[in-house]
Amino acid sequence: MIEFQYFKGCPHAKDTLQNLHKVMAEVGIGKNDLQITDVPDAEYAQKITFQGSPTILINGADIYTGVKPLAFSYSCRVYEFDGHHTGVIPEELIRAKLIKYE
Repeated sequence: MIEFQYFKGCPHAKDTLQNLHKVMAEVGIGKNDLQITDVPDAEYAQKITFQGSPTILINGADIYTGVKPLAFSYSCRVYEFDGHHTGVIPEELIRAKLIKYE
């Protein structure tokens, strides 16, 4: 299962979700394999060990760290790729991880 987690108002959620949809289509993963979870508040974030917005989980493991989350953060998430900081998960990382999916 692929899960996209975000909260409303996150400036990077829309672009990351578009990247995820595009790559899923490219590698032949159907939309039925995607669960989209809106995290409305810190209480729910703690309940699901939310890592921040946006987050992509593959079979429960964070796409960026490769491990199942143990703690939570209810904030906008910032990633580092090739020395650059961004809130958008790039297609290249999503593709590399989804090719190994299932």
